[in-house]
Order: sequence, then C-alpha cells, then structure tokens
Amino acid sequence: MQDKPFKIFSGTKSRYFAEKVCNSLGCPLGNMIIEHFADGEFSVSYEESIRGRQVFLIQSTFPNSDNLMELLLMIDAAKRASAKSIIAVIPYFGWARQDRKDKPRVSIGAKLIADMLSTAGISRLITMDLHADQIQGFFDVPVDHLYGSGVFVDYMKTFNQENLVIATPDVGGTKRASAYAKFLGCPMVICYKIRKKANVISDMQIIGDVEGMDVLLIDDIVDTAGTMTKAAELMMQNGARSVRAIASHAVMSDPASERVENSSLNEIIFTDSIPYTKSCSKVKVLSVADMFANAILRVCNNESISSLYVV
Repeated sequence: MQDKPFKIFSGTKSRYFAEKVCNSLGCPLGNMIIEHFADGEFSVSYEESIRGRQVFLIQSTFPNSDNLMELLLMIDAAKRASAKSIIAVIPYFGWARQDRKDKPRVSIGAKLIADMLSTAGISRLITMDLHADQIQGFFDVPVDHLYGSGVFVDYMKTFNQENLVIATPDVGGTKRASAYAKFLGCPMVICYKIRKKANVISDMQIIGDVEGMDVLLIDDIVDTAGTMTKAAELMMQNGARSVRAIASHAVMSDPASERVENSSLNEIIFTDSIPYTKSCSKVKVLSVADMFANAILRVCNNESISSLYVV
C-alpha cells in the first residue's frame, strides 16, 4: 500500500466501516489507542505522527454518548498533535432528530452537537442523509452531505418497476420520496401519521392510491420500526401487491427486528452507516464505504463531490 497524503483513524464502534473505507482507498487504518479506565472514562492517543497531515476521523455518533465523546477526544488529540486539518467523517449523525424547538423549553440537540464538534476543532464534516438538510447550517465549517441514494438506486434497478409506487411513511419525508419518484418516473403516495408521543403512533392514513401496486417506502432512520411496519400494514390493507422499504440508518432499537420480521414488509434495505448486529431475515444491508472513500479522495484533491449525487 502506497503512502497517502492523509491518515484515516476510527472510533471503536465504526471500525468495521473504517476498515472497508481503507480497503477501498488502498491505505492502512491509522494506529490509535483508546485506553479505558475502571470508572468508565477513556483517553485517546495517536501512536504515529500526524503532524502536517490531513486527518479523517471516522465515527458514527449513535447512542450511547460514548461514541460522541470518543470522537471529541480524537479531534482534540489530533489538534494537539498538529494535524494540518481534521475532517470528521460521521456516516450517521446522531441527535439529528432534535433539530428544532417543536415545543417550549426543549433543547436543540443537533445544534449543540455541531457546536461541540466545531469547538473541539474540526475543519470539515462529511456525513450522510441528515435527518434535515438544514442541520448543515448549524456548522461554521464546510459540510459535505452525501446521500445513500447512490447505492439504493442501483439496488432498485433489480425491482419490477412496472407497478412501482414510492411512499413516504410520514409527511416530513415527502421531499426525499418525491426526489426518488421523479428520478424513477413513478407515482408517489404519502402516509399521514399522528403521534401520541415519541415512538408511539395513534393514527395513520394514506394519501393516494396503492391498489395492485408494488410499494417502496422511503425513510432516513428506522428506530423502533413502529412507523414503517404500520405503514406497510396499511398499504397491504389498501390493496398493495407487495411492500418493501429502504432507509439509510438502521438504528433498529428493540423490538424493531421482531416487528420487521412479523410485518407485511417483503424486505427492508439499510446502509452500513450503523452496525446492524441483530438477526432478521428481511433485513438487507448495502455498504456505502466506497462512496465515502470516493468523497475522501475528492476532498483531498479539492474536487467537487456533487457528481456523487444520484437522487
């Protein structure tokens, strides 16, 4: 493997992803030690020189918060080791659902995380499928926002598209679903849901016709899978022929895998932005490591990344 002008390091929970990225780039994963103490604290140290280098730190910030803290310590250590620039590569940007004040006296978690990363010392952020595009504006550094559609569209070409209809499981995902529908040249329907509280849905209705159609549900995050499985059930009750789903981030908190297994879904397709470690015969995982590797090369060479956008 030839020496590159950059170094790639990984946090604990995203090492599987960083190894795929390094494999795609043909470079070794950087040597870094994370030492854990008896009380749960940990420290980060780079075991090789990064002085004057571009440093890419790969870590998704899904809960628990140790993943975020690990990334912050990695950024601080790189800054103190005189790295030329520090690029945080966060395939899944956690806390992104807290992106606005939807009621009085609540925090805006996504803005707080953005401030913490900027204060720690990042020069740039590379991430994928933020819960809301506007989160990019929370950062005072450049944000390269990638989309999972690059791998999803290739997989969609294997579907029978004659009776395909794109669906969004909630009104908030209308823009995302509309982009897919326009790209594929097929109709779109919307599920309108009313929540009692977080992760609990009281009512759901379909806007549009799905009778005799093959439905493809589009979302960015699947957490407890309550919305997705309820939407699939509703589609089948309204005469759909089959229901599939794609989502970028497999949060899949319990009992999500069980719900998907027992649902009307034929299959659900995720990216590997978060490690999916549970067991479900209906789950398929597509890797976005090559896309991130391509983005890293383009950042290093000061090239545009917009050509990576498919939808």
